[in-house]
Amino acid sequence: MSSTYRLAVVGTGGIANLHAEELRKHVPDRIELVAAVDPDTARLDAFKDKFGLDRGYASIEELLANEELDLVDLCTPPVAHGPGAIAALEAGVGVVCEKPPALSLEEFDRIAAAAAASSADFAVISQHRFGSAAERVRNMMASGVLGRLAVAKCDTLWFRPEEYFAVEWRGRWETEGGGPTMGHGIHQIDTLLSIVGPWSEVVATAHRHRRRTNTEDVSHAIVTLESGASVVITNSLLSPREVSQIRLDFDTATVELDHLYGYGDDNWSVHPIDSAADEVNQAWAGEPRGQSSGHGAQFKRIADALDGRAAPPVPVAEARRTLELLAAIYASAFTGKRVRAGDIDPTSPFYQRMDGSGTPWADLK
Repeated sequence: MSSTYRLAVVGTGGIANLHAEELRKHVPDRIELVAAVDPDTARLDAFKDKFGLDRGYASIEELLANEELDLVDLCTPPVAHGPGAIAALEAGVGVVCEKPPALSLEEFDRIAAAAAASSADFAVISQHRFGSAAERVRNMMASGVLGRLAVAKCDTLWFRPEEYFAVEWRGRWETEGGGPTMGHGIHQIDTLLSIVGPWSEVVATAHRHRRRTNTEDVSHAIVTLESGASVVITNSLLSPREVSQIRLDFDTATVELDHLYGYGDDNWSVHPIDSAADEVNQAWAGEPRGQSSGHGAQFKRIADALDGRAAPPVPVAEARRTLELLAAIYASAFTGKRVRAGDIDPTSPFYQRMDGSGTPWADLK
């Protein structure tokens, strides 16, 4: 039996508005938005008026002291994700957190420890996992119709002008956690890993070519998966023709995704070899179908999980796997060394900060 769950949004900027609209559109009878948090009174009042809320608070601590909640939805800048998540989990309130979930593996592991000690769960927004086409590809892989994966690419080629970084927390390791690898490419990289499985090792480079930031504006990585397949990843904020792409070359077909900020079934294509065309095309024509990727799709899954008293998607272990790959990309880029899964332990500077012991370029003051 479905229940209605009480949710508060923490942070009322652009992404919070998108979350609230998706909640209202896709799960209005299952997840009720009851309150919001923002220290900026004018922004908070505008959000409350827009979404018909009676109650708003200046801090998550004030929220947790005054509301009976099932979930908090963390839509703050990344620097506030860790403290907000830990506060909610210690209060026994479930957390849905925008990406990146933490500024470092060290902070993420503190969140994970709080989740393990809590009666509530921590989940990360990874909305592109939940489109029906991505699920269909996973099903086709499991059935064996595609054979084994050999080669893949995963590109986030976006454009952000200099004025984008006028927002104080952007482009700084201590507040954003990284550049396009951490804050933008994470969406495609997480979707890729949800399809192809765990990674094994990475060799990478990162560059600050154009933008006056402390973080990178471009990175490139060659990733070897546990399966033995290889993946090339590019993350850029310097690409005027913006596109988000995944390409998967299997034994029997190439599968491609071409979109920008979200996809439907029509954004995917499958190109089988002649000898496997009938079998591959029949599988591709199957179910599931019709579900676009997006926050609404994930909120539906969150409500389903709460109904079943199960951990909501995406759980701690899967979110950490993605974050560890991002840390490894930075570690390889800034040390010039190959980095393997598990190498970044608490003795590594890249466990404490994504820029580790420092970048090859000087920080801007």
